[in-house]
Amino acid sequence: MTSQDHVRNEIVALIDRKDLVTLKKYLQPWLPMDLAPLIADLPVEELAALFRVGSQELDATIFTYMPIEAQKKLLKMLTQDQAAALLNALPPDDRTAFLNELPLDVAMQMLAMLSPGERQVAQALLAYPEHSVGRMMTLDFVAVRPEWTVREALDYIREHGHDRETLNIVFAVDAGGHLIDDIRVRRFLLSPLDRPVSELLDGNYTMLAPTDDREKALQLFQKYDRVALPVTDESRKLIGIVTVDDMLDVASEEATEDIQKLGGSEALDEPYTTIALSRMVKKRASWLVVLFLGEMLTATAMSYFEDEIAKAVVLALFVPLVISSGGNAGSQAATLVIRALALGEFRLRDWWRVMKRELAAGTALGLILGLIGFLRIAIWSLFSDTYGPHWPLVASTVGLSLVGIVLWGSLMGSMLPLVLKRLGLDPATSSAPFVATLVDVTGLIIYFSVAYLIMRGTLL
Repeated sequence: MTSQDHVRNEIVALIDRKDLVTLKKYLQPWLPMDLAPLIADLPVEELAALFRVGSQELDATIFTYMPIEAQKKLLKMLTQDQAAALLNALPPDDRTAFLNELPLDVAMQMLAMLSPGERQVAQALLAYPEHSVGRMMTLDFVAVRPEWTVREALDYIREHGHDRETLNIVFAVDAGGHLIDDIRVRRFLLSPLDRPVSELLDGNYTMLAPTDDREKALQLFQKYDRVALPVTDESRKLIGIVTVDDMLDVASEEATEDIQKLGGSEALDEPYTTIALSRMVKKRASWLVVLFLGEMLTATAMSYFEDEIAKAVVLALFVPLVISSGGNAGSQAATLVIRALALGEFRLRDWWRVMKRELAAGTALGLILGLIGFLRIAIWSLFSDTYGPHWPLVASTVGLSLVGIVLWGSLMGSMLPLVLKRLGLDPATSSAPFVATLVDVTGLIIYFSVAYLIMRGTLL
């Protein structure tokens, strides 16, 4: 048993015995950020008992680690005074994220439980668009003046920094609160105490607007490798900061959303295990219906080649093989391009570069599969007459078709996300099943067209 398991079991045992006095003493030496991850997934009934004896700081920290459904259930089990104390103790950004998940009438009730100052902060953050930086920012930051000395700045940090979101970065502002620069705390620690703060400024900083999309914030964090970025209004006045822990949540949510869309489904927006079955069916059914209707075009396309199939039944044996190869190649290309777009590895203006790479890759992959298909038919024909005396024509048809279909699938899979991005749509909606469906229809046309050219005058 690990030490973490021992701590968790000890807390659970004290709660089960209802020994709240000993539990309170046991919790006192622990830092909230160390203890919270260990016990945040306890049953809500046990957490409710814990919240009655824990410090406000510990309660608020544990609360931020809990799933949204558990958070809602916990608040219902607390008294109104306990719930109000908890909501007031939450960091503004975490509280905003929680209120955003509640129905409007419930959120209004929660707002009414806040102190006037905290309510004003919460209302200001909730006024920003849903997925904007303003919804995620916190007002808990430290700002110093450039005319101060390092000693004065450190004294100010010691006095005002104990309840701030992060102290890794300190911001320099003028008398009007306008952002001048950001400074790493290590520079204060390594500088002479009588040195002016203005000499620590290098002008190397970036900032966000409260209306910026959270994806832009994520890109800036990745680009500049910061633990916090300032948020300023139109006059460059510092109004808040966004921290890297929130960006990690954003990165996880964005990746989850893209993966779900790539799988041929709408984004669930909730954990798989807690989303209502009816909502999950609704989100999955819409895409399945679209894909089903698309696959019906495959049957329509095959009806145009009924005569060819009737004359050379052997062609039908390889239909699943050739069209699935094209769909697989397209799905690969779509997944790689969508992820590269999300990571900013290239821009839309680089589409020709992407096309050239897929032309080369698609041709190479097609030749590999085409050669394997040709050899499979050739070797099989040495021991069986399944493909008849014209097996070289069948093998050539399958081999050449695979080259064309895999190349076409690669081009479709790589270009479709770029087209959607250019139209202002989410590239992830060009899911792997969607690309595969499109390639299936065109793959049939390529396959039977190649067969007609090669087998005309013999089997056809």
